[in-house]
Amino acid sequence: MRQKRSTSQMLLRARQLRKEMTPAELQLWSRLRGKQVGNTAFRRQHAIGPYVVDFYAPKPRLVVEVDGFQHSEQVEYDAQRTVYLDEKGI
Repeated sequence: MRQKRSTSQMLLRARQLRKEMTPAELQLWSRLRGKQVGNTAFRRQHAIGPYVVDFYAPKPRLVVEVDGFQHSEQVEYDAQRTVYLDEKGI
């Protein structure tokens, strides 16, 4: 049986974040969407386990994060997310 990618709560959070993207995220999304980069499909504000990543490309299993000022205040959280994603091969 296939493991669920995330909880319904995280999926709802990802949906909310898609509606509230930062200007930097919107600018990057305009370049990533529609396979404009290396013919690679990206998803925006994608839930993976207990985290929502800014952009995710499933085929290469690649995450792209746009780190704004808030990330200077959440260093530990970001480190835990990195470990989790590394363990998943992402």
